[in-house]
Amino acid sequence: MGTNRKKILLVDDNITNLTVGKNALIEKYDVFTIPSGEKLFKMLEKVIPDMILLDVEMPEMNGYDVIKGLKKQDKTANIPVIFLTAKNDDGSELQGLSLGAIDYITKPFSPPLLLKRIEVHLLVESQKRELKEYNTNLQNMVKEKTKEVVSLQNAILRTVAELVESRDSITGGHIERTERYLKILVEGMREQNFHVPEIAAWDTDILFQSAQLHDVGKIVIKDNILFKPGKLNYEEFEEMKKHTTFGVHVIEKIEESTSERIFLEHAKIFAGTHHEKWDGTGYPKGLKGSDIPLQGRLMAIVDVYDALLSERPYKKAFTHEEAVNIIKGNSGTHFDPELVVLFISVADKFAAIIHDGSK
Repeated sequence: MGTNRKKILLVDDNITNLTVGKNALIEKYDVFTIPSGEKLFKMLEKVIPDMILLDVEMPEMNGYDVIKGLKKQDKTANIPVIFLTAKNDDGSELQGLSLGAIDYITKPFSPPLLLKRIEVHLLVESQKRELKEYNTNLQNMVKEKTKEVVSLQNAILRTVAELVESRDSITGGHIERTERYLKILVEGMREQNFHVPEIAAWDTDILFQSAQLHDVGKIVIKDNILFKPGKLNYEEFEEMKKHTTFGVHVIEKIEESTSERIFLEHAKIFAGTHHEKWDGTGYPKGLKGSDIPLQGRLMAIVDVYDALLSERPYKKAFTHEEAVNIIKGNSGTHFDPELVVLFISVADKFAAIIHDGSK
């Protein structure tokens, strides 16, 4: 038998039908004759054919039982099946088709007609496989192109974030650390069932990436304020506070030239609300309680934690334990009390980031 020829299994309990069928097909196909449904399944352990011609009326296991068994197994579910039967009523044909047969040929059959029907169906199956492969390849190409676009987006984002951070040299590594802290809090919320509906609606990959822009507004703050070695006076602090609204403005300008709204919406919330306080005394809008978006309430904790552990010309770096106690002491004033409880429960993971030398 030729190795490149299509394989057809002919299943019928009548030896005459098997002989006639094989003689009709043997010149064009590799034909395996099988006298029962039970023996078909044994054959399928060795050979996966391109098509099965299946008699309906067989003892012990009829054709309907056989096709049900075929459809239950992944490796045989997609083998095209044509029923061969002496019945010619609509009900029998409908039953066979509803079980997954692709055609229904009545016996006695005309060999030329049988050959043509098989040829047509094998062509259709071949085209279906080609289309499936094409769609799979197309999807892979789209995924690959999407990865490239996301990679480019991340590279641009990281460059912008690093540009901002380079202007505020005393906070080197701040952007990377706050992103890592944020991941810990969000994972903790999942594990402890905090704000489940809200975080379930987030694409967290986009969320974490967008968090890098929370301080983007600092790019327009004057050097004499940004690099001042001591504490800012009132006027200077009022100017520094504007980095939140500047940040929102910068992101809105980006929005004008892109359709990537979800990513930028998160970024805008982080930039505009990470200095709001639970009791309403924060800036820029003086939002209070749950009026502050969840993203801003989360960033408030990680931003302050990192600032506390960072050395400044006007203050020493606090220890992890001191920072935890300060945040705990500001629960209900600066910070969302529920999120403070969450923070305390995962604080050891924050400490691990500091200890691993990323600071």
